[in-house]
Amino acid sequence: MIAIVDYGMGNLRSVQKAFEKVGEEAVITSDPAVVQSADGVLLPGVGAFGDAMFHLKQSGLLEAVKNAAKHGTPLLGICLGMQLLFSASEEHGNHIGLNLIPGHVKRFKGKFKIPHVGWNELQVKRQHPLLDGVGKQEFVYYVHSYLVDPTDRNVILASSEYHGEVPAVVSYKNVHGAQFHPEKSASTGLRILSNFGKMCREGVATV
Repeated sequence: MIAIVDYGMGNLRSVQKAFEKVGEEAVITSDPAVVQSADGVLLPGVGAFGDAMFHLKQSGLLEAVKNAAKHGTPLLGICLGMQLLFSASEEHGNHIGLNLIPGHVKRFKGKFKIPHVGWNELQVKRQHPLLDGVGKQEFVYYVHSYLVDPTDRNVILASSEYHGEVPAVVSYKNVHGAQFHPEKSASTGLRILSNFGKMCREGVATV
């Protein structure tokens, strides 16, 4: 069973429906005990980094997510949820993140349209169970104004181009992230969610 963390920041039902479509059991929960006992954890997120960290703390879910990750449970963050996995963010000030992947979150900078919204090609850099069956010239759907800057660039499994490299999929041990929205990314996104479900069922944490 995959626990979709409900801390008041995201369209959780659309993610749950996407898991159901690929045959994976996923429950929306705000119960820390359920999060810590799940086979996998999905951390969604829409909104601001600082607000998200505040709600995680207030709900008692922050330690549950960190403990699940610490004990090897596969964890996948989506969009803001992926950014929360990192050490800190510069969004509206300086905010400490979950620090599960070393690195920072920074805003796009330049004279181009921000936020980055729409479909963009996913460029796979290295093979990983999360990306099984994802080939070349596949597209995913983004909505974001901030991007991650990992301390170790080797954690980047795939990227897209938007006035420079945008880390799209990251993985560090049992902690993974997708900057785009898999639940809105048609067959490619569903394949990634299906792969994550398989990793959870088979206990795949590291590569």
